[in-house]
Amino acid sequence: QVQLVESGGGLVEAGGSLTLSCVASGRTFTTYAMGWFRQTPGKERESVAAISWSGSNTHYSDSVKGRFAISVDNRKNTVYLQMNSLKPEDTAVYYCAAALYGSKWLEEYDYWGQGTQVTVSS
Repeated sequence: QVQLVESGGGLVEAGGSLTLSCVASGRTFTTYAMGWFRQTPGKERESVAAISWSGSNTHYSDSVKGRFAISVDNRKNTVYLQMNSLKPEDTAVYYCAAALYGSKWLEEYDYWGQGTQVTVSS
């Protein structure tokens, strides 16, 4: 069992920055990769970024590439999403997710956090 808790969401002006954190607890030794997703009401959840637990592999969606950076601190069992040059269209509830060993890279996730709201004003 892996528990995930996101934090760091809030209100920020367009062009500003915000950093989200996701703390993993429980059987974190089973974690293979972490991902960040976002969702707005009435829309499908979309992948934002992903990182292997080792930090050796990362992935970004085209919409955030060059603006967002995902990182992992294994000592703290924490994954971060640094968001720069934020745009109003980045407004969403952001979720972190954990993929266990055996999951397909970028495709399968087993645990999800509760989400944290990010609102970007124009």
